[in-house]
Amino acid sequence: MFRDLIAQTPLPGPWNGTINLNPPPGSGFQNLTDLDPSRLVQAAIQLILVLAAIIFFFMLVWGGIRWITSGGDKGQTEGAKSQITAAIVGLVIVFATWAIIQLIQIFFDVQILGELRLLPQ
Repeated sequence: MFRDLIAQTPLPGPWNGTINLNPPPGSGFQNLTDLDPSRLVQAAIQLILVLAAIIFFFMLVWGGIRWITSGGDKGQTEGAKSQITAAIVGLVIVFATWAIIQLIQIFFDVQILGELRLLPQ
């Protein structure tokens, strides 16, 4: 009964039965209207790969600094070695992931990463 009452109540103002979700002109959000889930996934994968590579690179550098400043202490040197090893393994995993995604793109003719390339052509 209550639902029928609400459904029959006219809305105030001019309303033609459609809802316009487009941003108003000049608001700076016009580029958001052509987003699709595949482009968002591409951007997320690219961001994750780039951030992972940067993080592992800085881990490698920090491990090198720790090793240099260890002063011959066996415990600190072993800690620095393990950090460098972990950073190298992480970098290998990131680049292997990138290579696997490139192979998937080539063999299945899909765009996962868009135009992300390691070296400019």
